[in-house]
Amino acid sequence: MAHLLTVITYEYPLSERVRTLLRLEDLFARTRHFLERQDSHDHHAALAALFEIIDVAGRADLKSDLMQELERQRQVLSTFRGSPDVAQDALEQVLREADATFSSLASNAVKTGQHLRENEWLMSVKSRISIPGGACEFDLPSYHFWLHRPSAARLADLNAWLAPLLPVRDGISIVLRLLRDSGKPAQFSAAQGQFQQMLSGRVAQLIRLRIPSDLQIVPEISANKYALMIRFMSIPADSDGSWSAQRPRQAEAAVPFELTYCNL
Repeated sequence: MAHLLTVITYEYPLSERVRTLLRLEDLFARTRHFLERQDSHDHHAALAALFEIIDVAGRADLKSDLMQELERQRQVLSTFRGSPDVAQDALEQVLREADATFSSLASNAVKTGQHLRENEWLMSVKSRISIPGGACEFDLPSYHFWLHRPSAARLADLNAWLAPLLPVRDGISIVLRLLRDSGKPAQFSAAQGQFQQMLSGRVAQLIRLRIPSDLQIVPEISANKYALMIRFMSIPADSDGSWSAQRPRQAEAAVPFELTYCNL
């Protein structure tokens, strides 16, 4: 397939469970990004992402879901021990990670993010951050003071607040990695920017598309247990290369892409 050197990957979850895992993966990545910086504005963004994590992870069964899936995957992967078709070092590494993460999740009996919800000061900050412009210094003088603490002190606080959530992050990482690796990519071409495929009994939890970035194409995906439908929309570009105010339109030419159905 041409143009695969530079591609954009689009993922479409087919269950609410996978949708939640993808949202949390994105939020943990955003938190990590801002934690690697020193400025108070970055640490504000990291804390805001942390609050979003506990909101999304507030489902009571998230931790048990992760533990059940990790245990199921441990049992499945253990059957491949000794198989000449499987890289044993990589297999043992995944099993060790799954064991360690399962133990960490099991050792913490409280609800995900409960340590943050019990912190009255943090919850007062959270209630204002959710309001546009609500975290100004005259609204939250104590938060304004915290933002003026030395960067190392703020970072120590943020890492302490994040630490109890790391087993959840690690569990999500393992499950999504195994899910993504479960599929076999296939090459297709969408005539006139439209593609439809009947699933014909195929079970999938996640659909992944890879599209050459230089095509200026984005997919609009709809799917259910019976069929997959994709409209490939062309992004108009202004003459100076800036983002166009025009709405995307369905591509007229054939669009090459890679499609992967993933299921655990």
